[in-house]
Amino acid sequence: MDGGPAIPHQPDVSDGPGAGDNRFAVLGPIRAWRGSQALPSGSPQQRALLAALLLRDGRTATAPELIDAIWGEDPPQQALATIRTYASRLRKVLDPGLLVSDAGGYAIRLRHQEALDLGVARTLASGAEQARAAGDRALARTLLARALDLWDGEPLAGVPGPHAETERTRLTEWRFQLLETRLDLDLEVGQHAEAVSELTALTAAHPLRERLRELLMLALYRSGRQAEALAVYADTRRLLAEELGVDPRPELSALQQRILNADAELARTEDPAPAAAPSVVRPAQLPATVPDFTGRAPFVSELGEILSGSDGQVMAVSALAGIGGVGKTTLAVHVAHAARPHFPDGQLYVDL
Repeated sequence: MDGGPAIPHQPDVSDGPGAGDNRFAVLGPIRAWRGSQALPSGSPQQRALLAALLLRDGRTATAPELIDAIWGEDPPQQALATIRTYASRLRKVLDPGLLVSDAGGYAIRLRHQEALDLGVARTLASGAEQARAAGDRALARTLLARALDLWDGEPLAGVPGPHAETERTRLTEWRFQLLETRLDLDLEVGQHAEAVSELTALTAAHPLRERLRELLMLALYRSGRQAEALAVYADTRRLLAEELGVDPRPELSALQQRILNADAELARTEDPAPAAAPSVVRPAQLPATVPDFTGRAPFVSELGEILSGSDGQVMAVSALAGIGGVGKTTLAVHVAHAARPHFPDGQLYVDL
């Protein structure tokens, strides 16, 4: 009996850090937790040091490398002493032994890859690549959707320094690559009609990304909207000529010609693999919390108990009252972030 392709095991990112271990996020504002408790990450420059160490995957960063990462060509006179101060402050906040001194530099050695949201995203993306190669496109789409859900706005948001800027660009580009792959998978399994609206919004926001326009043309054509697909090509050609003085890339021109020729192969989609459970889109709308939030301990404790005590059947509603500027929103957002594990279906935010 012939066997089919081996289906890769779906990555399980739930067996990572324990309940009391440190966790970190870089795919948005720099944040740190011990379990569900948010930890202060310090000043912008201290967050830049934390980010630089987290992104080195456990490798040691020398003091000169860290100074260059945070301040570039214009470091302060006491840069080395400042680095040591930041490292000392982080040690007091993080789990013992996590931030180590090594050969005149520093390193953060995470106990689990899943302790960093970027590590989780890499695991999911790798699993998606294996699933696609094995022919399980439904699983690949699900894993990519989970990876993309980990982004919480701009990566390394608000972190200063040339190193952060370089990494911000790299992580943003990687997110686009994952998104384009997921959209490509949507079209492979016949979800072209559903993809049109998302692709339309993305091409409007990023008009010079030709791959997005290529996918939009294909989605429109497969949805029976040939004229609109050709209009996308004409608009792309005009835009590239006006903005960059170049022609569309060969793949885009070839797609336009195939649409003109009503290529029968172009309309065909592969039969999807056995349907997996649909990917649930969970809203995560909370604004970034203040990294060094202090005070208001009685309110934080009371509100946290109310939210964490909800059993999912009874809605817990709390209201904060006070004059403008006393920190009502900051307190509410801080408590909401701490309570996120109790609301796995998502968190909504409305500016009143």
